[in-house]
Amino acid sequence: MTSTSSTGGYKTEKSWKYWLPKDISILMVLLGTALIFEILGWFIAGQSFIFNTQRLTIIILQMSIIGIIAIGVTQIIIMAGIDLSSGSILAFTGMVAASLAQTSDFTRAVYPALTDMPILVPIFAGILMGFVLGGVNGGLIAYSGIPPFIATLGMLVAARGLARWYTSGSQVSFFIDDYAILGSGIIPVIIFLTTAMAFHFLLRYTRYGRYTYAIGSNEQAARVAGINIRAHKVLVYTLAGGLYGLAAVVETSRTLTAQSGAGMLYELDAIAAVVIGGTSLMGGKGRITGTIIGVCILGVITSGFTFLGIGSFYTNIVKGIIIVAAVVTDQYRNNNNGNR
Repeated sequence: MTSTSSTGGYKTEKSWKYWLPKDISILMVLLGTALIFEILGWFIAGQSFIFNTQRLTIIILQMSIIGIIAIGVTQIIIMAGIDLSSGSILAFTGMVAASLAQTSDFTRAVYPALTDMPILVPIFAGILMGFVLGGVNGGLIAYSGIPPFIATLGMLVAARGLARWYTSGSQVSFFIDDYAILGSGIIPVIIFLTTAMAFHFLLRYTRYGRYTYAIGSNEQAARVAGINIRAHKVLVYTLAGGLYGLAAVVETSRTLTAQSGAGMLYELDAIAAVVIGGTSLMGGKGRITGTIIGVCILGVITSGFTFLGIGSFYTNIVKGIIIVAAVVTDQYRNNNNGNR
């Protein structure tokens, strides 16, 4: 039974749904998806999908890269923005970091002054370059009035071009051992979860988070409240760019190579994970915890289709359907809330 009351012009509902954790419905989708692939696995492939250590490890490692990117995209979408450039920024920052992490024999021939650098140099270089490109996105959006879609679309093309220009289209490999360790074992997962916890805290308990939600909910009201809208937009996009750089460092150290074609369509996977995780494309609503579950759902779907031997193009079709369904659900929810 549901009871309603009016407080300050808004109606609040109290029912059994009110007391459930906010991410429970998304979690149920994740469990249901895994169960479907488990059942299909026994009927079609004759083996378990879930209870396979090697397969689960691959899923988790793949999710870690998209997950780090999705954390940055979550903040941007909460702020009622969008970013189409994350995959291209990952490609370029990965090339920069990888070129500074090559073995001494290679760097002595190509970059003599950069031989035998500490491992922190390529890591910070990749993240710093991500900050720079993210800051350019934020600056264009905040100070020129260019819509986020157009600004980040331009960066998508430009950053991919920079990645090709940086090494004349050649891939980068032959990394020092310390750099390769970053992508081994469960280290990528630890980096992902640590990053997720840090930004969950920032969004939920700090002024940074309050400003981000306020701008996404009502930018004009946030401006009247004294928030520096332009500066905060630049900050959010800059931090997101740094996360793309971090994801690039993790991916290049895991695959032991960097190439200009890396990160292709990662931006769409990240946006899909964020939307599936319950973040509203209208802004003002969303959580890092939901994004983590959304990333897991995408990971299970991608790995499940591969497990069943279904073509990758079917995976993209299903992802597209899921994105549209999540957006329609979000619109329906927003319309219902607006009519109460």
